[in-house]
Amino acid sequence: MSHYPPSIINLIKRIAKLPGVGEKTAERLAMHILRSPRKEVEQLSNAIMEAKEKVRLCKHCYGLSDDEVCKICEDPTRDASLLCVVEQPADMVAMEKSGAFSGRYHILSGVLSPMNGIGPEDIRMGELIAKIEQRRIKEVVLATSTTVEGEATASYIAERLGKYSIKVTRIAAGVPIGGDLKYVDQVTLKRAMETRHDL
Repeated sequence: MSHYPPSIINLIKRIAKLPGVGEKTAERLAMHILRSPRKEVEQLSNAIMEAKEKVRLCKHCYGLSDDEVCKICEDPTRDASLLCVVEQPADMVAMEKSGAFSGRYHILSGVLSPMNGIGPEDIRMGELIAKIEQRRIKEVVLATSTTVEGEATASYIAERLGKYSIKVTRIAAGVPIGGDLKYVDQVTLKRAMETRHDL
């Protein structure tokens, strides 16, 4: 990389700091930026700065928003009695893309991980309990990941919500559509068997 001028080396290094971007990809992206018209580069730069300055957490669900309250929480057609608990804003986006959920969300911003020193006070548990106590929620859908930490978090939340007269459910997990059983890991197969249902 030393054959590039310092300004390009600096650009490549900055791009390579992005998650999932290696040095070769960063180099390709830097070359693309240099070949692009100035207007496009300015638009990219402005979009990055605008997002950095405008984006904040929604005061209700803790999702990403340009405003104090996000579009989902503002939507009067959403079922306010249904609450889906997810780990991160990207998980909420994934649920929205599926079109399978029409309620509201609560984003924990993490999962329990005692090994890493992350306890209930480090995720938005207090805020979740406050929602349960202050709003007319009938069902809480736990949509944390199926990792050890995600499962532990779902179990902990279910236990904490046990004293409230609400339905607590867990999203099903198992064999993906089009998946071949011989390629599916044992934990996924076990979970699929445990969450089987009538046809």
